[in-house]
Amino acid sequence: MPSGNRNFASELLNKIKMSTRFNMAEVNAAAYQAGIRMEKALQNSFLTPVQKEMIKIRASQINGCAFCLDMHTKDALKYGETPQRIFLLNAWKDARELFTEEEQVMLAVAEEVTLISEKGLSEKTYRKAKQIFNETQIADIIMAAVTINMWNRIAVSTHMPIGE
Repeated sequence: MPSGNRNFASELLNKIKMSTRFNMAEVNAAAYQAGIRMEKALQNSFLTPVQKEMIKIRASQINGCAFCLDMHTKDALKYGETPQRIFLLNAWKDARELFTEEEQVMLAVAEEVTLISEKGLSEKTYRKAKQIFNETQIADIIMAAVTINMWNRIAVSTHMPIGE
């Protein structure tokens, strides 16, 4: 969402239809609103809207979240991302010529945070990130990955249907 959007929570809620199990926003409103606040905090990060969407798409691919993939690919296109880069995001390591070094490091961090049970954020990836980003920027990348992983888990667990 654009950083100037004052109706962020209501716009997000409008995108979310009732799940086939239950609506987390209604059943556990306080926790859900905390997630909205996490998302809002990222509006002030150094990440561009396209970069945030690419992190969201990549984590959602790994987690198999159809709801989030549908939403964030549409949003990425709206923000000017190309279909080719979205189509090849799952294979970005083999399509490096389409992604800047900065984006490659962001994606590596997002993947390792998403796949935390495998090895977590490796020292090699963290050192590479430190060469390009300051600690605040690395924190923004990590929080973007953490936040979409939270949404993926809510959407997958409650069987949220994809939008139209």
